Amino acid sequence: MRRTLTMAVVAAALLVPGGPLPVAVAGAGSAAAPVAVGRWSAREAQSFWTAERMASAAPLPPVPPGLVDPAPPELPEPPEPAEPVEGDPAEPAASADPAEAIPAATPTPVVTGLPVPSATPAATPTPAPTPTPTAVATPTRAPSAPAPAPLPAPARPAVPRLPALTPGIGQNFDGIPVAGRMFLVKSGGTYFCTASVVSSPGRDLVLTAAHCLLGSDTQQVAFVPQYTRAKPQPYGMFPVLRDAAGRSKIWIDPRYRSQGIDRAAALDVAFAQVGPDARGFPVEAVVGGNRLKTGAGYAHARVTLIGYPASAARPRVCVNRTTKFTSADARIPGSFLRIDCTGYPGGTSGGPFLTGYDARTGTGDVVGVIGGWKTGGDKADTSYSSYFGADIRKLYEKAVAGAKARR
Repeated sequence: MRRTLTMAVVAAALLVPGGPLPVAVAGAGSAAAPVAVGRWSAREAQSFWTAERMASAAPLPPVPPGLVDPAPPELPEPPEPAEPVEGDPAEPAASADPAEAIPAATPTPVVTGLPVPSATPAATPTPAPTPTPTAVATPTRAPSAPAPAPLPAPARPAVPRLPALTPGIGQNFDGIPVAGRMFLVKSGGTYFCTASVVSSPGRDLVLTAAHCLLGSDTQQVAFVPQYTRAKPQPYGMFPVLRDAAGRSKIWIDPRYRSQGIDRAAALDVAFAQVGPDARGFPVEAVVGGNRLKTGAGYAHARVTLIGYPASAARPRVCVNRTTKFTSADARIPGSFLRIDCTGYPGGTSGGPFLTGYDARTGTGDVVGVIGGWKTGGDKADTSYSSYFGADIRKLYEKAVAGAKARR
């Protein structure tokens, strides 16, 4: 979100195109050794994102409006299997040489007449004695190692009760399992946004704002559900997976990258595939997931808004109605969801707009994320979201297909 920040922090937001992982993480966080490009497991993420580093991470600074972020090259699709050749697959291919293509004829055996019996009968041969079979020792099969016992299913997360809420007034609270902080390294600094789990067939997708994950130097990305300073990893850590080239598995509409955060503000949405936790469980199996809802309109009578504000030790929650906001600024075209909730500065970008929140499961229907117009708004007490319509549904479907293909 475009909140008031110092010029020094704004300068730190300039993106460095390409390049290896930072050798030392400075600025907002403390120094650390780089992680190998092709590796980024839950244990490695936990080793990097210590409690101290997470506590010292800063809200992501504003992205320069004129930034153009070329989309990373798509991973090559696996080659299609060759079409089967008709006939016997074991038959060798025909040679180009006609002489070898036609096999030589096999000579037909000549059948002769039966032998004429001799006048003197031949001696009957004595059969050779049948050898006595020698007993062969049967090797004893070594006992196989017992199969490892399956891990117990994750315990159902305890969902804290929301505080008594007055519409439009935000309050800090202990959070809910399905929402958390998204930590990342960018331009040599450690930063965070807000993200939440969205239900998917692979149970491994999280949702945030696209402006949080722009830049080819965005690295060491990890999602921590229900982060608080007092309990930094109540449900573990889930690393955003990488491909073989070290690129994070993130889906952002290419128009948002090419047109920029203002011109394409209506597409400020990103999905990311996260790997399992250190025990091997997918994120949705551990904390649950919100349901993506598209085409639901702009006006909702009651939306629950969750975000991680600036240096606060805990997340923030607020309920209020949403309205339709149509930008009058030709540089930022489009219509957006708008909600008035106090106390949502930088860091809350990517926080979910939830309708139908279920206090028992701690989940709801996600109809927006803080972002869009001026990357979420220029005032801490009013937030915006890109509209979740057909474009966001297509992006979600692309993420689902991509996550399935790259597991």
